[in-house]
Amino acid sequence: MHDEQCAVLASKFRPRSLSRLESLIRERACTILDSLPIGEEFNWVRSVSVELTGQMLATLFGIPHEDRHLLIHWSDTVERLGNPDYFETMEDGFKELWKCHEYFAAVWQDCLKQNEPGDDLISMLVHGESTRNMTPNEYLGNILLLIVGGNDTTRNSISGGVLALNQFPEEYDKLMANPDLIPSMVNEIIRFHTPLAHMCRTAMQDIELNGHLIKKWDKVVMWYASDNRDPDIFEDPDAFRIHRPKIPRHLSFGQGLHVCLGQRLGEMQLRVIWEEIMKRFDRIEVVGEPRWVRSSFVQGISDLPVVLHRK
Repeated sequence: MHDEQCAVLASKFRPRSLSRLESLIRERACTILDSLPIGEEFNWVRSVSVELTGQMLATLFGIPHEDRHLLIHWSDTVERLGNPDYFETMEDGFKELWKCHEYFAAVWQDCLKQNEPGDDLISMLVHGESTRNMTPNEYLGNILLLIVGGNDTTRNSISGGVLALNQFPEEYDKLMANPDLIPSMVNEIIRFHTPLAHMCRTAMQDIELNGHLIKKWDKVVMWYASDNRDPDIFEDPDAFRIHRPKIPRHLSFGQGLHVCLGQRLGEMQLRVIWEEIMKRFDRIEVVGEPRWVRSSFVQGISDLPVVLHRK
């Protein structure tokens, strides 16, 4: 996504907009959590993580609430492009993604009919000076970027946090004793789990880095997951500590010019869902092995069997 396009979309996440979104997140989180069974096994990923992020993403895109499952499907498709269990060839996967373009091409046309832009992301792209003339491939690329960035990251952090607290039960005890630790726990969940493991860039010129020559057009992979477990930066990096200081900062959201534009929204969803969890449940007990997505890019959990215990 170009810098001008990022600036347009970043305006969606100003403090006033975030305040309205927080109220909506809390309302939906409460509805989701209140519908869960107590003392019965269910898949936390599908019942909670996917549901909350899917609902919020549909709102941001300005599409019908009932179409949120399409967003989840296309997000999962991006993860599964190289998985032969789902697609025999990459071409088959891209054919499925083109349905995403067809859907959002119709949304684009609807937004064009508006005299003034609405408060949804697609409308802002349609009426934005730097985004209104995107090619079909560029439009699809940006839509998929927003879908994966707005769904996979937060949903896997919600699931990853539950798993981490069960892997480190002493940290769960600390949380139960002091729910005020939720903001620092959110930061630690995103560091410890690192929902997107890496990002790739192309070198535009020859450069030497730490004694290694990187040639022009070489692909360079930045492993966020590695940085977030760097023992020179983080004390005891393989431990999950909900009271870990925010400085030094993890790199799960990137850095500098290309920092994730949805960072504050993602952190807010995690904070709000855990605030509401703590009001309702004594424990979320993981009762089986998680099932991981087969991807080197997304550190995703597709199944997390849990049982809820009420306060």
